[in-house]
Amino acid sequence: MEWNNLHELLRSLYDEMLPLSADMATVAKGIAGLGALFYVALKVWQALSRAETIDVFPLLRPFAIGLCIMFFPTIVLGTINAVLSPVVKGTNAMLENQVLDLNKLQEQKDLLEREAMLRNPETAYLVSDAEFDKKLEELGWSPSDLVAISGMYMERGMYDLKKSIRDWFRELLEVLFQASALVIDTIRTFFLIVLSILGPIAFAISVWDGFQSTLTQWLTRYISVYLWLPIADMFSSMLAKIQTLIIERDIDMLADPTYIPDTSNTVYVIFMIIGIVGYFTVPTVAGWVIQAGGAGNFMRNVNQTASKTGNIAGAGTGAVAGNIGGRLMNK
Repeated sequence: MEWNNLHELLRSLYDEMLPLSADMATVAKGIAGLGALFYVALKVWQALSRAETIDVFPLLRPFAIGLCIMFFPTIVLGTINAVLSPVVKGTNAMLENQVLDLNKLQEQKDLLEREAMLRNPETAYLVSDAEFDKKLEELGWSPSDLVAISGMYMERGMYDLKKSIRDWFRELLEVLFQASALVIDTIRTFFLIVLSILGPIAFAISVWDGFQSTLTQWLTRYISVYLWLPIADMFSSMLAKIQTLIIERDIDMLADPTYIPDTSNTVYVIFMIIGIVGYFTVPTVAGWVIQAGGAGNFMRNVNQTASKTGNIAGAGTGAVAGNIGGRLMNK
């Protein structure tokens, strides 16, 4: 099974488990209903005790949350997924285009490396069986020729062994690179399923006075986790673009007939290791994209500043009024 099929399997798993959130809505309705009763009663009692008019608008909040709970898969999850899915599709298309170009350039580079080694008589027999047999035919059966033949077999064997080890290590890093992306996608799918199924409970708890931040925290967590995959695709696209630029530079150098290619692929291995490590920074980057509570803290600071300014202004006004009154009394 290919790696892309595994990612598609995770997406289908999320779609199949999404309806389970409707089963949790039954329990959430009871919690939200009881919370709405206490919330409305508390607000009405506070207004009556202070002899103030009852503000109806804040009392509509529990009913709006109740509607979201009743139609949670459609209103809440459907809306969020519809808004964020174009981001996932866009980054995925960007990654596919970069990988497609990288594969074409890699095939072209391998072909040019082989041609460059065939142009060099000292390395041609290492990559071509015909050149190897031709060089054997040129040698005779003298002791010096037998030593040269033995050396040729040893050099060819060492070259094949070195190439096999290099290819094995490269394939290992590619597997680890793909596995890192799959780990991120698997954890992301697990978190999204948990948040989706328990989402109605989070909405119901947010009805209770003092737990209003549960709603914003749930939205923040869901959107942040949902963005893991687009950020991972963008990171993979960046690495693919870097590798494309490196391969394009190697192709330009291979156009020189006197250039001897370096088949160690050290730069490629380094960027594969960077990619494996960098995948595990995706959750941190997603946390930078969206955060909850910033606006609330800002408004809280604004309100505190406004209240302090009002107190200072009130004190200053009182002092001025007192001075004016004193002067009038003296007159």
